[in-house]
Amino acid sequence: MSPEMQQIWKPDLYQDKHNFVWRNAQGLVELLAPQPGETVVDWGCGTGHLTHAIAASGANVLGIDADPTMINTAQQQFPHLRFRVDDACTFRLEAPVDAVFSNATLHWVPEADRAIACIRAALKPGGRFVAEFGGHGNVATILRAIHTARQQLGFRTSDATPWFFPTIGEYATRLERYGFEVQFATLRDRPTPLEGDNGLENWLRMFAGRFFADLTKAQQAECVAAAIAIARPVLHHNDQWFADYRRIRLVAINSPRP
Repeated sequence: MSPEMQQIWKPDLYQDKHNFVWRNAQGLVELLAPQPGETVVDWGCGTGHLTHAIAASGANVLGIDADPTMINTAQQQFPHLRFRVDDACTFRLEAPVDAVFSNATLHWVPEADRAIACIRAALKPGGRFVAEFGGHGNVATILRAIHTARQQLGFRTSDATPWFFPTIGEYATRLERYGFEVQFATLRDRPTPLEGDNGLENWLRMFAGRFFADLTKAQQAECVAAAIAIARPVLHHNDQWFADYRRIRLVAINSPRP
């Protein structure tokens, strides 16, 4: 990933304005159905809130995230839990686990095959992989608004993106290639409310700063304002901003069959 496409995480902004990331995932924890004594990896744990929710079941949980600031915040908030900094495409465990859980992380990993290989290697035979992430068409309106704003203001445009938003068929095929059996998968529209009058601006600064990184601060402000104006007719309703999320949710089993 090129430097301008790197994501810079801001844990305070993440927790203050974007707590929907974990609050909307309670149903995913229920789908995981962690059991007392099980071993679970929360892969892409962020600030640790879902790691904590899984641990409340009595499961033994390890939270993994690539960003040290997120892990530091998670460890401060939940000092009784285990967290570590590790890369999605290279992490290794001392022993295989019963389940790998992942919320809102897979779309940040364009090297999908390497990530899937790591996940399978982390699982016991018959172990389950339960995940939710951005699917095909996710934040399409926001991306069009950014692209159009840059174009209108005379800034260089590009189709490059740090995200990977696959179809169900594409991702299920990849999982099956690595020995997973996909037992459940769905793609759904999930318009997500954004907090406050500056909801979309906060979202852009939290998750999409890379699209403005080549601009001066004044140009960034101008471009963000233009993107917000373009998106407003579609994403702002009844004094509320929404992000046009589309989410894949799936359950796959590390098949013990050859």
